[in-house]
Amino acid sequence: MTETERAVDDASRTPEKGRTRRSMPRRLVRDELGVLLVLGLLIATIGIPYPDFLDTDNLLSTAHNSVYISLMACGMVFALAMREVDLSVGGTYAMCLVVGALLVREGMPPWPAVPVVLLTGIVLGVFNALVTTLLALPSFIVTLGTLMLYRGVGLALADGKQITDLPLDDSFFTFAGGDPGGVPFALWVLLTVVAVLAVVLARTRFGARVRAIGSNPDAAAFSGIPVVRTRIQALALSGFTTACAATLALAFYGAGDPTLGQGYELQAIAACIIGGTPLAGGRGSVVGAVAGAMILSVVAAGLVFFEVPINWTSFATGGVILLAVAADSALRRTGRRRE
Repeated sequence: MTETERAVDDASRTPEKGRTRRSMPRRLVRDELGVLLVLGLLIATIGIPYPDFLDTDNLLSTAHNSVYISLMACGMVFALAMREVDLSVGGTYAMCLVVGALLVREGMPPWPAVPVVLLTGIVLGVFNALVTTLLALPSFIVTLGTLMLYRGVGLALADGKQITDLPLDDSFFTFAGGDPGGVPFALWVLLTVVAVLAVVLARTRFGARVRAIGSNPDAAAFSGIPVVRTRIQALALSGFTTACAATLALAFYGAGDPTLGQGYELQAIAACIIGGTPLAGGRGSVVGAVAGAMILSVVAAGLVFFEVPINWTSFATGGVILLAVAADSALRRTGRRRE
């Protein structure tokens, strides 16, 4: 490692100075405790009057319904933590789903098609970053445009129709779209992604650079941190996790629907914010983002049990999101006062 690289690494770790390694796990648990408590209380609130909600199969189904938003939120955390935002995930999801379905329908074995789908997501994420950098535009504006661009490409490739006639007896659909060990395969993938990315954000140079840039972009650039490269990596990661979600959706649904994913970008951002990742950047929580996505899924499932009219669904979901954010914020302020 050169002297310059050492200086960059030291600068990227500046926000962590003064904290011991032993305090890191405790800090992470403290930061994520609020949203986890909200999730637990929400489940209890629904489960007490409706015990069927606490049935294992129902809870697994509810958790499985949150997987796609959760995976998008895992990547979104890195973008938000460095003051970027990826509004294109809904379009990326639809386009990757269509690409995978077309490859399989045209004769490519499903398992070898998976790396192609994942690479497609990465390329779309890198494209977002390059346009943002080259045109010096906010990622909010760029990804708003590519959201419609990617979704339009997906619709065009699918000719506006659902892609069917896939070999559903292949192990990709029966295993990756099934429930090995009694738990949906998608949940195993989500747990793996969460474990890896939580460590990446909290323990690696890349994670430290993301947080350093989000804390103070000008100071990070002045200290030598590669801001452009880190932006490309963060948005590429967002594209990758979205492609993972599309791959799992293809396995589960057994078809490629270009209309899927509408509104997913806002739900992913909401999940991150509920989970403690601020739009102001500087910090983030992968576990918290997934807990936020779970809250959204629990709310949707709970509304069915409470027989809330469909016209009030959005109203109820928005209200719960505000309550969850307020409760988590109050818990954080209480924790800071005690320190």
